[in-house]
Amino acid sequence: MTTHVLICDDSALARKQIAATLPDDWDINIQFAEQGSDALNLLRSQHIDVLFLDLNMPELDGYGVLQAIQQEAIRVLTLVVSGDIQPQALQQVKELGALDFLKKPVNAQTLARQLSSYGLYRPGADTRRSAPDTLPSPAPSLQSYLQEMANVAMGQATDLLARLLNVFVEQPIPRVSRIDRSELSMVISAAEGNNHYSAVCQGFVGAGVSGEALLLFSDASIGEMARLLHYAPPDTAANEVEILMDMSSILFGAFLNGLGEQLDIRLGLSQPSVLGQHQQVTTLLEHHDRQSEQLLCIEIPYELEQLHLHCNLLVLLTEDSVNRLEQRLIYLAE
Repeated sequence: MTTHVLICDDSALARKQIAATLPDDWDINIQFAEQGSDALNLLRSQHIDVLFLDLNMPELDGYGVLQAIQQEAIRVLTLVVSGDIQPQALQQVKELGALDFLKKPVNAQTLARQLSSYGLYRPGADTRRSAPDTLPSPAPSLQSYLQEMANVAMGQATDLLARLLNVFVEQPIPRVSRIDRSELSMVISAAEGNNHYSAVCQGFVGAGVSGEALLLFSDASIGEMARLLHYAPPDTAANEVEILMDMSSILFGAFLNGLGEQLDIRLGLSQPSVLGQHQQVTTLLEHHDRQSEQLLCIEIPYELEQLHLHCNLLVLLTEDSVNRLEQRLIYLAE
């Protein structure tokens, strides 16, 4: 009997990857949804047996979809597929009725074992697969690839930060865009308003890919961060620098390692340095204004409103890296 499967993820690349990992001999009909609201409309109007659900989506996220499924008593077996690997994320989705939690990127053999353990799939029992009703978008762009890779890498950084601070960190949606270096301070979200920030930068290079990572840390967050990290109150410049360096080490290391693993590239890191303290973003980044190079910018705005913590992680890939990345991603997608 055909199993009706729905894959919900805002990333076309992720939808394609999940579909590709499903067993070839599983008799299924596949449909796709780009947003949580689209998934709910399909679940309400059609019979769906298995839902593969992303957590980190704009508008209605995966948690909201799970809540609606629970409240409306929709009969569907839900497997959450996410880059957010915090223990509290796993606990929340289980409490909301998810059958299991799969870490991105999904491994085909692991998935087959899990489907088999739940009685959803028997190896060799089925031989037919129905064509998808709605195919994922073909040939994802470099930005689409990096958006999804950043989401997975960000999950590792978020998990490390959450464990260190002993809090649940709501995973933001990464923003990927091509910009002129001179426009950097105008397009990042931290530049909005009159808040003052301190900044740390660290260069990276590996296999033809190079750039720099920047951490913009709100001055209003320094005291709370010192408390969470069990530091003495940051009453000296040296104390503040130590906090900045610790935060940048956590986020830079985890994110760049996660990105390098997916690209199958080992990224070497330079020594981090403080760009400046207690200044507006436009001042901290003014050295970029004098350069005309194109950049591929990944921005991750972390906001822990309940703890009054605000910081922006920026990963800037050089113009020379773009061609190399495009070649690398074509190879990885084959």
